[in-house]
Amino acid sequence: MSWLKVVEDTVTGLGYELVDCERSSHGLLRVYIDRLPDQPYDLPGDLVTVDDCEKVTRQLQYALETIDADYSRLEVSSPGVDRPLKTPAHFARFVGEQVEIALKHPFQGRKKYSGVLCVSQDAEPAQIELGQAWGLVLKAADADKPLSKTAAKKLAKAQAKGEAPPEAADQVLGFTLDEIREARLVPEVSFKGRSRRAATPADGTVAVDEAQDLGGQKK
Repeated sequence: MSWLKVVEDTVTGLGYELVDCERSSHGLLRVYIDRLPDQPYDLPGDLVTVDDCEKVTRQLQYALETIDADYSRLEVSSPGVDRPLKTPAHFARFVGEQVEIALKHPFQGRKKYSGVLCVSQDAEPAQIELGQAWGLVLKAADADKPLSKTAAKKLAKAQAKGEAPPEAADQVLGFTLDEIREARLVPEVSFKGRSRRAATPADGTVAVDEAQDLGGQKK
């Protein structure tokens, strides 16, 4: 079994989502995890805490040792409020949320677009079925300002159900996963502090927004 499969099985087995995994030439293994909706956790909230990272780190150290994985240091952290979207499951989870994408090749002179994520209705049926085709709800071509957040979310949900009105077609930028270089959530910023999905850990805990070196060295 490959080390990547071990990491994935361990993280998902503990009830978390594996967002990304990086392995550097210097032996650093960095794992990004996120909490899943409706999963019971030791502490309430939507944001990953230090306790979550410590729990995953301990289990990963044990699991990787069983296959004698070659690494020198292990880091487990949250992906941050601007978490990347990489897999079809990631995109499906965040339909209706504000997302920024960077295209591999310019479209109408631009590579970067931001809008509300929706399911594509115009791609090949096979691509839609495999979760490879998506769309961004953009402002209407004749509008003076972008759609409101509420209106954009309603349109994204209507797109997902195939109920979007024909006049909304020019408001949606369709794309497939192989056409984008990267995609990230757009953080929701409030004057009460940065947030994502209005999540705040319980008192006495710390939200992990940058990599926390919790993993020790492989012996």
